[in-house]
Amino acid sequence: MATKVLDITKEHCPMTFVKTKIELSKLQSGDFLEVLLTEGEPLDNVPRNAREQGYNVLSVEHVEGTTHKVIIKK
Repeated sequence: MATKVLDITKEHCPMTFVKTKIELSKLQSGDFLEVLLTEGEPLDNVPRNAREQGYNVLSVEHVEGTTHKVIIKK
C-alpha cells in the first residue's frame, strides 16, 4: 500500500475535487490519498464527493490555520 500526498490548498472549487479525483484514479486499490485543503467549500465538498464516489474517507483533521488534512482510501 502506498500513500500519496496532494496539496490543493491554493485551488478553488470545483477544481479541488477534480484534482482529488484525478489523483485517486492513479492509485491502486487499498492505497491512501492524503489531501491538504482549506476550510470552507473544499473541506465541505472533497470528503462528501469522495464518499459519493464510493471512496472510504478515513479521517478529516485540522493541521494548522485554515489547512486541514483528509485521508481517503481507494
